[in-house]
Amino acid sequence: MELSLLRPRFTPEIGGHSDEVTQSSQDQQQNVLVLGAACVAFFLKLIIAYNTFGTNDVAAFYMFAGSLREHGLEWTYRNGVIFFSNFPVFNHPPLTAYYLELVGALSKSPFLQNCGITFPFLIRLPGIVADFMSVVVLMQIRDRIPGRQIPMWSVLLFALSPVSLMVSGFHGNTDPIMTMFLLVSAYMCLRNQPLLCGIFFALSCQIKIIPLLLLPIPLFFWLKRGKAAPFVAAWGLLTVALWIQPLTRFPVLFFRNVIAYSSYWGGWGISFWLKLTHWSQFDGGFFNLPLAATLVTLLLKVGIILGVLTMAWRRRHLSDVGLIDSLACAWLVLFVFAPSISPQYMVWLAPFVLLLSPKLYGWLTVATGVALFFFYNELAGGLPWYIGIARNNSGAPSFTAAWMLWPWGILVAGLILFWRSAIYVQEPSETEQAFQ
Repeated sequence: MELSLLRPRFTPEIGGHSDEVTQSSQDQQQNVLVLGAACVAFFLKLIIAYNTFGTNDVAAFYMFAGSLREHGLEWTYRNGVIFFSNFPVFNHPPLTAYYLELVGALSKSPFLQNCGITFPFLIRLPGIVADFMSVVVLMQIRDRIPGRQIPMWSVLLFALSPVSLMVSGFHGNTDPIMTMFLLVSAYMCLRNQPLLCGIFFALSCQIKIIPLLLLPIPLFFWLKRGKAAPFVAAWGLLTVALWIQPLTRFPVLFFRNVIAYSSYWGGWGISFWLKLTHWSQFDGGFFNLPLAATLVTLLLKVGIILGVLTMAWRRRHLSDVGLIDSLACAWLVLFVFAPSISPQYMVWLAPFVLLLSPKLYGWLTVATGVALFFFYNELAGGLPWYIGIARNNSGAPSFTAAWMLWPWGILVAGLILFWRSAIYVQEPSETEQAFQ
């Protein structure tokens, strides 16, 4: 990956050598400013992670680390852990399990303990680093698509994102790492590197399973260009190598916990509105959903899969920039129709929505930042935050779930705005161009 961030961006010759020099100087200043902002956010997240415990996800990961060390992966998939009267299911691919064992062992090091480095800090550190790297990669992508106007304010907002600050600095999960790998994979499409694209896409699937939904987009992209073989080989071999243990020893458990995992019902979007009807068939939270809620969940998931497949196939012949737009639109489809979304998932789509439409990203970040503040403030029992605990099995509290309707509504508007060009592969309309 190219890391020469001070390299001037390409600009067409419009007014002679002096104009090019001026533009080059402006680009260098912008790159320095963005990197400075990313460094500020990096250290703020480190401070938050060092001085807080995080959410119950951190506690669950600590319990999972102990279970993995003592009983192994199969037992942990089968039994989960008991924690604060909840029953967390281990739903992560094996690579995350290996990482948890490593962090658990490191946290017991006397040297790190003397330095105040604990498990809650170590579990959040990779996500904090991943956020910084995502800023670096986003700037590289910005340099390679000079025809797409990506205003400075949007890149700065991404570097200093309050959503990222709360998720990576306080929450404690692996979502920012998955996002970074997926963003790097998209960047490799811009560089015409199918092998590296496959490697990084496989790594994103090893952190969380959700990128599998997006697999048809790069697959059809490379297939149209006659370069699918290195992409498929890299993705397939790395995936099989890292999944070999569950695939050969306990495939049913792996499918149930990881491939078929669903989050809480009723805390997001369509399922929230249905739960507001107070009909018993639309009640429930996580386990043993009523028949109607189960059917709606199944229909929404099938609809999402068909929508992404249709988009991937119809847009396979577009440029590499079109592939990034396809990934963004696929995220919009997922988040609008998903029966459940956990708050930390909001980092998944952020860089892709920014590249699709900076204005849409700006509105989404503001709405999500406000919603997540109330969510974590509720979990932590008010300021200052130290530990945030979900105290029931029904998902996000109704108060904070209502706040999450704002980002969901903005995503609905974004999907309506960009759906026509995403499915019918037309040039952006004037309205869409205004939002880009």
